[in-house]
Amino acid sequence: MIPWKLLHTAIIPHSDTQLHLYQRDQEFSLRVGVDELMNSRMHGSETALAELTCTRFTSNPAPAILIGGLGMGFTVAAALMHTTKKARITVAELVPEVVEWNRGVLGHLADYPLNDSRVTVCVQDVADMMKQHPEGYDAILLDVDNGPEAMTHKENSWLYTQQGLTTAYAALRPKGILSVWSAGPSVPFTKRLSKAGFRVQQTQISARGKRGGSKHIIWIATRWH
Repeated sequence: MIPWKLLHTAIIPHSDTQLHLYQRDQEFSLRVGVDELMNSRMHGSETALAELTCTRFTSNPAPAILIGGLGMGFTVAAALMHTTKKARITVAELVPEVVEWNRGVLGHLADYPLNDSRVTVCVQDVADMMKQHPEGYDAILLDVDNGPEAMTHKENSWLYTQQGLTTAYAALRPKGILSVWSAGPSVPFTKRLSKAGFRVQQTQISARGKRGGSKHIIWIATRWH
């Protein structure tokens, strides 16, 4: 078995938490401590997060999309694949080193989606982006930490609170979509989505896509007013 090699370490802003990037042969892993946030071999659900969202905009030729969390770029790449040339995709990534890694050592994994002219990267908290742009987005995709029930960085928890969901609702245009990725299910979170005014659908997706693997959860929550 080829051992894992530590490539880079970054400090998550406003915390003492370290984010580590590992490589083993052609496989990459993002981790906080012993918790793996993402693995390059298991990105089926991250791809599905964008596909399930963006394929709903067939009547909108120029959707404005906000993606919270860059990861290894698979969600951004899928969003580009399933939108038109007029789409505008903003990526909010809190850790500047993650952006650097996606432009460098990780870029080939998703075919360098940050090089696409439709993409703008903001090194900023996605929560601040939502607060600053009321009714600014047709879709908000959240792939932050490991979802509402598996937090590795406590500052992220606000996104999944009632206040955070209300803020997301206000940042969406009528009939806009909030899509949320999670490592596992959460009945309380589903209830909070409904309380915020969303119409909610929950889908279970395999981490390896059609090849199986761990089951992840995606919520598709629609603002109707």
